[in-house]
Amino acid sequence: MSNVVAPGPASRLVHLLFVIQLVSMGAMEMSGPFWPLHLKALSTASWEFGFAGVAVYVGPMLGIVLTSAFWGRVGDRFGHKLMMIRALLGLALTQLALAYAQDVWTILALRFVQGACAGFIAPAQAYGVSIESPARRARLFAYLQVSTNVGSLAGAVMGGLILDHANFRWINIGAAVLCAACAAAVALLLPSVAPVARAVPATTTAPADLSSAWRRAPIAGLLVVTGILLVSRMITQTPFSLYVSSVFGVSNWQVGLCYGLLALGFVVSASLWARYFEHASLPLALRRIGHVAMACAVLTAAAGITRDIGAFFAIHFAWGVLLGATTPVLMALISRSAGSLGQGYVLGVAQSTAQFSSITGIALGGWLTQSFGLQYTYFYVAACYLLAVAAVLLVRKERMPAPQQQGA
Repeated sequence: MSNVVAPGPASRLVHLLFVIQLVSMGAMEMSGPFWPLHLKALSTASWEFGFAGVAVYVGPMLGIVLTSAFWGRVGDRFGHKLMMIRALLGLALTQLALAYAQDVWTILALRFVQGACAGFIAPAQAYGVSIESPARRARLFAYLQVSTNVGSLAGAVMGGLILDHANFRWINIGAAVLCAACAAAVALLLPSVAPVARAVPATTTAPADLSSAWRRAPIAGLLVVTGILLVSRMITQTPFSLYVSSVFGVSNWQVGLCYGLLALGFVVSASLWARYFEHASLPLALRRIGHVAMACAVLTAAAGITRDIGAFFAIHFAWGVLLGATTPVLMALISRSAGSLGQGYVLGVAQSTAQFSSITGIALGGWLTQSFGLQYTYFYVAACYLLAVAAVLLVRKERMPAPQQQGA
């Protein structure tokens, strides 16, 4: 039996989920840009600070990579609302512990635990899938991705305001309070949705069949495409500020503005792209994604060529617009291909893939720019997008079995 609720109530619940995700992700991003400042004050040696400055961001991603599929499977069995509450409480408790941690290695350990125990986005997506119509799934993923981006922007600004008037501890205390409030909102305002019952008798082989669902076509290919696109996006993460400052010689606020334009382009376009892809068949959707990846390759190559800051700003905004047609759309295609069973597990695997790809992109960008030169940064990105185009072409050639039948 389907768990999808009526359109009116479902819409209200999705809006509530949007707000909860925006607030919780904003709470986490309040500290995001300022960890290096805090760690530098606590570090006793330059090598310690150098390591901690990377590990404080990679640690949570690694924790999510290792546990997201496990938590997704638990959510499939016991309900995704419970997993959202668990994740938010995990964020609240670890943020509170971080507020009082005064040792670099304790902070790094807590950040890893934070990723391993939390991981809110995957259960939120799975819960949204369980209440929303399958026909509107692309819009759902775009909508939730927009909430993450808006929350990240607002959280960074709020964190800066707090740091201007108080010490770093209050950023983490504020984040802990907000995450606890979000957990209470999920518990009190979102209805529980019963897990989807298996359509086949329970046998000793059923768990193995479910655990291998992500390896089957077209899901495995979609995960590969998603991963390459995320690697392409994250290559600029480490060298971005150095590249813009050295190539264009602009001030810090202009560097920040350019960085924000990417997110702004995503926010304004994601819902429009979702509507564009909403009723497209898988082959058609992949062809369109291939065109988007090629356009990203052209744009990023142009970004590497230009020495005009205005053109660079415009390219970054246009790139952000195109990114709205990548991760949300691919997540919706992965969810659709998984059928009605194992949504939490498959989306957990997708979230692990996304985090691993982000780590890979950050590391690859740092290594390439250090080894071969900062000035070629955007050409590395363009080459990676061409690799994504090739991956899309390969996936389109695969034989694509029909997804499991959705419940009536």
